[in-house]
Formats: sequence, structure tokens, C-alpha cells
Amino acid sequence: MGNPTGFHLTPGQAHDLDGADALLADTPAATVIADKAYDAEERVIAPLHNAGKNVVIPPKRCRKQPRDYDKHLYQARHLIEQFFNKLKQYRSIATRYDKTARNFLGAIHLAAVVVWLN
Repeated sequence: MGNPTGFHLTPGQAHDLDGADALLADTPAATVIADKAYDAEERVIAPLHNAGKNVVIPPKRCRKQPRDYDKHLYQARHLIEQFFNKLKQYRSIATRYDKTARNFLGAIHLAAVVVWLN
């Protein structure tokens, strides 16, 4: 459906994998769809395979041995992107008016509930 299973706030200069370590460990999803930024064998792909999950992540262009992935299933990633676009419709989230991480994460949760209910 494109709805997230959880949120984890990282500093602005942090790589996407820092959030993936926190969120993907206990994900209830049977299939994980992500973009090329998450193409990290030891950090993301191997732990998900060991947990018995299907991984749909395209390989980075610089990979010496590209992995196969389900291109048809990968097209469903647009649902996730659409959710983030809906979240960014809230001005306080798009511009991050809140000074504390706690308040900002609370605003994200509140906006996500409104998006889910619509």
C-alpha cells in the first residue's frame, strides 16, 4: 500500500543506511523494496535474506557482480515515494520548523496518521 511500517529520525548529514539499520531489523514485511542507496550486501541484503525476506533492490552501477532483482515488483516503489510527497505537503515537515527532534518526529507521526486516514 506504500504506507511505512515505522519512522526513525537521523541527522541531516547521515547516510540512508543509518536509518535502515534501525528500521529493517524487525520489519514485518515479507518483501523489502528499496532504491540503490540500500545496495549494501553485508549491512542490508544479507541480514534480510537470513531473516527469510525477499529483497528487491537494484544493484549499484559500480557493482562488479550485479544481482538480479524483480523489475516488475520494483515499480511498486512509487507508492512509497507518493507517501513521502504527501508528507511534504505539510509545510512544517517540508521546512522542519521544529527545533527538537522529538517535536519534529511527533509532527511526522501526526501527519502520517492524517495521510493514512484519507
